[in-house]
Amino acid sequence: MHYRRLVLACILAAGFVPLQGAFAQSYPTHSIKLLVPFAPGGTTDIIARVIAEPLAKALGQPVVVENKAGGGGVVGASDTAKSAPDGYSLGIATVSTVASNPAINPKTPYNPLTDFTPIVNIAATPNVIAVHPSFPAKDYRGFVAELKKHPGLYSYSSSGTGGIGHMQMELYKNLVGVFVTHIPYRGAGPALNDTVAGQVPMLFDNLPSALPFILANRLVPIVVAAPQRLSQLPNVPTFKEVGLEPVNRMAFYGIYGPKGLPKEVVDKVNAAVRKALEDPAVKKRIEDTGSLVIGNTPEQFAEQIRAEFAVYKKVVESAKLQLD
Repeated sequence: MHYRRLVLACILAAGFVPLQGAFAQSYPTHSIKLLVPFAPGGTTDIIARVIAEPLAKALGQPVVVENKAGGGGVVGASDTAKSAPDGYSLGIATVSTVASNPAINPKTPYNPLTDFTPIVNIAATPNVIAVHPSFPAKDYRGFVAELKKHPGLYSYSSSGTGGIGHMQMELYKNLVGVFVTHIPYRGAGPALNDTVAGQVPMLFDNLPSALPFILANRLVPIVVAAPQRLSQLPNVPTFKEVGLEPVNRMAFYGIYGPKGLPKEVVDKVNAAVRKALEDPAVKKRIEDTGSLVIGNTPEQFAEQIRAEFAVYKKVVESAKLQLD
């Protein structure tokens, strides 16, 4: 019986390679799920919906954006990690899901370096600390003075515990020596809504989701994480300018799948995304959010994920950060 099972296994194994190749050549034959690991309305959701339509056009099949929030992005990322490696269940990879959250949370149910197949980095985006207009300070110097004058009085919202907004704000607090209470949400969208409504006085958010409210004077930008001052916010300093370069890190938004995704599928999706990003209209939609178009190779994106995870692991260890 054992011998017959072994022979059967060998026969199946021998026939798997050409079958896999044939599958990859015909891919995709039906709709593809693109999972956003946060609630609607945040930057991750915005970028996913900008790329979904041109990606569908390039691949010849619908790309359906699905939101699955929870755990600072971990719930949705875990869903992608557990999906079948057939190219029909892809996810949006963020710094929160593959770097900051796994770096601070030892119970993250996946390994960000081995449980996914990186495909392409779509865009990088600045981050911003913004306050409700009722906040007493309207510039960076006044902001710091107010926090130091009233330690513990204020709170800030983020996309969730372990997310990039949480981690970068905690690093900021550690470096500056201020105390602000963390209010985690199930995504940047709900966190943003409550801050705009004045229920929370400030947030650390990705710029694309916060920018429309900043331009409408419903939020006041204090400081940004970006290589240089932004054309949309010329009067707002970067973290580097105020002497806080460790916090001056942009977010990224890429596409990945579960581990074991066939190379042919990876290459096909990568090529389709890069083709979509060459469209001036798509490029403009992304850049209008304050983001930078990337469109790199799977290998380059994998290296970015490794580097970002290493950075946040070091941040957690050096600042002795812990989950709330």
